[in-house]
Amino acid sequence: MMTPQQIQTVQSTWRLVLPIADAAAKLFYTRLFTLDPSVESMFTGDSAEQRRRLMTMIGVAVTGLTRVETIAPTLRNLGARHVDYGVRTEHYATVGAALLWTLEQGLGDKFTPDVREAWTAAYMLIATTMQAGAAERMAGMKSTPALAAAA
Repeated sequence: MMTPQQIQTVQSTWRLVLPIADAAAKLFYTRLFTLDPSVESMFTGDSAEQRRRLMTMIGVAVTGLTRVETIAPTLRNLGARHVDYGVRTEHYATVGAALLWTLEQGLGDKFTPDVREAWTAAYMLIATTMQAGAAERMAGMKSTPALAAAA
């Protein structure tokens, strides 16, 4: 659970990232592919569109931190869709590391220990919710053949 101060910190620092959103997204993907080159093959579409979607989704999540129950279904659905792209549980840690590194680069001296802690808490909330959706999707994929066989 995030504190109100952590939520405010994440939201206020996100506003600082927005003017450099595309550059931040480029940094993020460069760092992600450096940390784990194997994930690069998961990104086959238009890279500019992918960067825009990333920043939009982070924005939705950041805005919704004050009402997590309103964004949880969206995040669970996102996690479920990511199963189809080949995303595994261990990828979430790599994405978190790339995100924090990107924020550090983009925010410079404004990326204080309190900001790091707040963003870590936010990412953990987002990732945990997405992973719940992924687990639901995986459970559904495993039960589908059994249901078909029983019919």
